[in-house]
Amino acid sequence: MNEIKIGLIGFGTIGAGVVKLLRNNASLIEQKTGARVALKWIADLDITTDRGVSTEGIQLTRRVDDLLHDPEVSVVIELIGGYEPARTFVLKAIENGKHVVTANKALLAVHGDEIYAAAREKGVEVLFEASVGGGIPVLSAIKGNLAANRFSTVLGIVNGTCNYILTRMTQEGADFGDVLKSAQALGYAEADPTFDIEGVDTAHKLCLLLSLCFGTKIDLKDVYCEGITSVTSEDVDFAKNFGYRIKLLAIGKLDGDRIEARVHPTMVPIDYPLADVHGVFNAIRLTGDFVGPVMFYGRGAGMDATASAVIGDVMELTRDMLAGGSRRCAPLGFLDENVAALTLKPMGEIVSKYYIRFHAQDRPGVLARIAGSLGKFGISIASMVQSARSEEVVPIVIMTHEAREGDVRQALEEIDAFDVIRERSNFIRIEDNLE
Repeated sequence: MNEIKIGLIGFGTIGAGVVKLLRNNASLIEQKTGARVALKWIADLDITTDRGVSTEGIQLTRRVDDLLHDPEVSVVIELIGGYEPARTFVLKAIENGKHVVTANKALLAVHGDEIYAAAREKGVEVLFEASVGGGIPVLSAIKGNLAANRFSTVLGIVNGTCNYILTRMTQEGADFGDVLKSAQALGYAEADPTFDIEGVDTAHKLCLLLSLCFGTKIDLKDVYCEGITSVTSEDVDFAKNFGYRIKLLAIGKLDGDRIEARVHPTMVPIDYPLADVHGVFNAIRLTGDFVGPVMFYGRGAGMDATASAVIGDVMELTRDMLAGGSRRCAPLGFLDENVAALTLKPMGEIVSKYYIRFHAQDRPGVLARIAGSLGKFGISIASMVQSARSEEVVPIVIMTHEAREGDVRQALEEIDAFDVIRERSNFIRIEDNLE
């Protein structure tokens, strides 16, 4: 029996899941690949804490170089996350002629070009299915069975923390802050949840999805990124009344030779499949010119789901090595020379429908002044709700027809300066034409 030896960097939750999967399904992996996949090394700063899995027969070390320089190790799995020292370890593994499997979306979103170029020069592969959507096999589908399609859109709920928070706000009427504290207590949110709730994690994943769908290089700093911290229970209730649910979406659209790349809270109709993705689950929706709309759904994070994707990549590498080849498919699915930089469409030129909420003094003529400013900037009102008088300041909600984002922002800047407006207006974009 052939044997493929693995080195694992990072023995946290996902690393423990990798060990567990290799222990539990070793015979199945052998039956499907024709090789024994053996974990030879685990490198971590903490090699004494019990992770609840057996490490019998595995060499534990605090020195990553022990596995990076072991000639018997063919594949290095990187699961420490972040930019450094992950970048250094991955580049050193490649330099030593080892294939790399990673779940590190942040690393690839920022340093992907450098890593892919190094792998190309050394003739090794970098696989990263687990970096987007956990156990959902969306990246391999884009590069594989769906590769013959020209994609026009990719939309995704790809952060379980935000989806959990918005789900509870929707189902229970809870406030953002209270749900965040609960998510932290349950382990669904980090002690410092900034990357999640401010949309940065989602933006990392969108960069990878856009690169694979459109064969382009995306600079993270160019992706419009807005988190969910401004979404209130009041917004959630109004969304329900209008027939929508609020989701944090990663949105990529091809518009001629330009790309829309944006992350922000979005209202989607309650009868759309994306609106029915609850809790920590993820979903990614693609539209191809021949396949049409396709949606992938499943657990977007967690020990077992992510380990499933990591070992799936290891098994793909194993098959390639046994067949005597590698790099059957370039990391982004396009031949390297055909990956080109496309222009990103400025947010001011985005066209969308909008939900806009004002808090204004309940005086005669207020609605007329607001409508006048919206009309001045070419924004047409589709519907409007003003809550019944209960106090001097009342919420006013307006749903617009399609409008340019730049025009909406100019109108709101003017309206927010009115003496009758008591707090800064809030707006949420609407996606209700996904075909």
